[in-house]
Amino acid sequence: MQTKSKIALFIDADNAPASHIDSILSELASYGVVNIRRAYGNWTNPTLSSWEERLHENAIQPIQQFDMTKGKNATDMALVIDVMDTLYTKSVDVICLVSSDCDFMPLATRALADGKTVIGFGERKTPLAFVNSCSKFLYLDKKEKQKESEKTPEKGKTQETTEKKSISINCDTKLMDLLRQTVEAVEDDEGWAKLSLIGGHIANHTSFDPRNYGFKKLGELFQAINLFEIKKTQGSVYWVREKKRWK
Repeated sequence: MQTKSKIALFIDADNAPASHIDSILSELASYGVVNIRRAYGNWTNPTLSSWEERLHENAIQPIQQFDMTKGKNATDMALVIDVMDTLYTKSVDVICLVSSDCDFMPLATRALADGKTVIGFGERKTPLAFVNSCSKFLYLDKKEKQKESEKTPEKGKTQETTEKKSISINCDTKLMDLLRQTVEAVEDDEGWAKLSLIGGHIANHTSFDPRNYGFKKLGELFQAINLFEIKKTQGSVYWVREKKRWK
């Protein structure tokens, strides 16, 4: 993706803690420039007071939406209308949706159908239907915990933490199936799959990011899984092969 991609950021403030906005904007900076920045909610509600300072600091436009009817989310409707308007009237490459609400799944798939990259941010509670409808989805609460552990690592705990991560992901059947199938899809005649091809293949058909599992890079994730072997060629080219199939 070009570093000058135009990004439109839409925040469902009712379902997105203000404390995460810095990490969101930092992540988006690696994709391009965030030209449109909007946050939606009933700003007369005291529960959104934590957003006030963040909005000014980051030049985010607050969009007021009153709660007209109890039980009906007018905020979601206003956000959806603005995203669709942006798709038709603005020149943007990336649509970013910040919410843990599954109601935005149809919106994400519509933006994808229009040729846009869709990046989602939400907490671990976000329904998989919305997560999987995005080009990429990052769990904010998981990312925050990871950063905190990196800031204050306890001596002698590094190896223990890595082992716990390894056990956790090895027990994730869905993740293991995804990685096996992807390696098999791009492997050569000897079963070796180039790591860059694996990453590209996964990105083409599902929302996936190794950081959601506690690893900065895809290679680190594979290294923590005892089902695969890794080799390096030509200085910095990494290859992965499933052990059981090529003993």
